[in-house]
Amino acid sequence: MAVRNNIAKTETLEEFYQHKFNWLPHDLKKDIGHFNVFRMEDCVGPNKQPVQYSRRDFYKIALMRGKHAYHYADKSLEVSGTTLMFFNPSVPYTFEQLTENPTGYFCIFKESFLSEHFRSGIKDLPMFVPKNKPSYILNKTQDKYVAEVFKKMLDEIKSDYKYKYDLLRNYIMEIVHYALKIQPTENIYEHADANTRITSVFTELLERQFPIEAQSQRFNLRSPKDFAEQLSVHVNHLNRALRTTTGKTTSELIFERLMGEAMALLKHTNWNIAEISYCLGFEEPAHFNHFFKKHTNMTPSSYRMQLVTPVSHQ
Repeated sequence: MAVRNNIAKTETLEEFYQHKFNWLPHDLKKDIGHFNVFRMEDCVGPNKQPVQYSRRDFYKIALMRGKHAYHYADKSLEVSGTTLMFFNPSVPYTFEQLTENPTGYFCIFKESFLSEHFRSGIKDLPMFVPKNKPSYILNKTQDKYVAEVFKKMLDEIKSDYKYKYDLLRNYIMEIVHYALKIQPTENIYEHADANTRITSVFTELLERQFPIEAQSQRFNLRSPKDFAEQLSVHVNHLNRALRTTTGKTTSELIFERLMGEAMALLKHTNWNIAEISYCLGFEEPAHFNHFFKKHTNMTPSSYRMQLVTPVSHQ
């Protein structure tokens, strides 16, 4: 049975520590480039607080073993085995543990922990781009390799070595590059030409409007013309660039993202249809109903009803 709650506001580092451990690091306020690393079994389990569906104001890399259900933006995915996950502040998420005693590791850090020391921004790394794949299924050999890096992090964070944070930054990047090498090389390169640059900026403008976290928030850039004006290009030029790089029109990409957010709000909030309709930029709930039914053959209400219908167990 799907559980619908209000989307929580963005979780801060302070709230993370209070929520998980009921304490705060004494120097948290001073350290804008905060970093920490944990064993999964110390943070999840029967007596621990569940993970809320929300954005965080920090990055997270997790090695998770066992069976889990992930809810990441508008996508839900059930996985077994070992998964390496990359979570970023732009995308809300939660996960349900379907294994009684899951194991693994995770680290959290602020963007400034890396950005002050690495030339390229962390936001440009493929696994942290909102529309890209954030999860990597690992085999036993890969699990062992990444786990060893996390163990080095755990040892180093407790050391009094003067340059330990430089080492920890390197360990983060080691995991990042290890994951990138798992993917085909052609999926890694970006901005090869003008079309991909336009696509990248269009995607950033589109994603910047999401997720919808409050009923006062509204999706404003809704038409191809709106985006073309923001990008200072003709709407036909924008459409050609997007079709070349994605195979889809500007309208199709906007509607696809709008549908994803609509499904996420119907699934993860208890807002009524009119409230969701307003947030998504529709002047009337009837317009939202028509849009949703056109793309799913279901009304928003019937889609939500399907989510909460109990599953009978034999």
